[in-house]
Amino acid sequence: MARNTDPKCRQCRREGEKLFIKGEKCYTDKCAIERRNSRPGQHGAKNQRLSDYAVHLREKQKIRRIYGVLEGQFRLTYKSASDRKGVTGENLLQILESRLDSVTYRMGFGASRTEARQVVRHNGILVNGRRVNIPSYQVKPGDVVEVAERAKAQLRIKGAVEAAQGRGFPEWVEVDTKSLKGTYKAMPARAELPPTINENLVVELYSK
Repeated sequence: MARNTDPKCRQCRREGEKLFIKGEKCYTDKCAIERRNSRPGQHGAKNQRLSDYAVHLREKQKIRRIYGVLEGQFRLTYKSASDRKGVTGENLLQILESRLDSVTYRMGFGASRTEARQVVRHNGILVNGRRVNIPSYQVKPGDVVEVAERAKAQLRIKGAVEAAQGRGFPEWVEVDTKSLKGTYKAMPARAELPPTINENLVVELYSK
């Protein structure tokens, strides 16, 4: 399976902000953005004026990196979003947030989306009582997502849930931290998602 093997902290530095793809490290002073907030490379510290196209491209790359989606997957996701009724940009983010790996991460069953994807891939997640090991599987409102019985003893999952509980869960999921089970209540509204994402730039990029 193809995947992005670039160093995760380097990806955050390239986009100039925290993408929260390194798990708990992103919440400490060891975060690369906290220690050295400059673009990687020999000329990373120099201020370069970006063209309009570059600004649109960087936003697309940022969203791809946040959700861990490759280029081909992202194009298919965008097409699905544009085919739906409603605002294309908001549809795009809702589809990305409805991926099983993203829902698993939001419920705290993985410290990062990368770890959540691994838990899903290793048959550690059930959806409505059935094992699903496809990270891109679209979770629907009302679906119950839980950690499989054999995976509940994993210390990384317990640690991730404790950390997520301390930070608080998003409004669109309801989680029982004792039974490691949660409900995907509804697709998130745009106001509930990070304001640092500008999905309209992606729509403009693909509309050209």
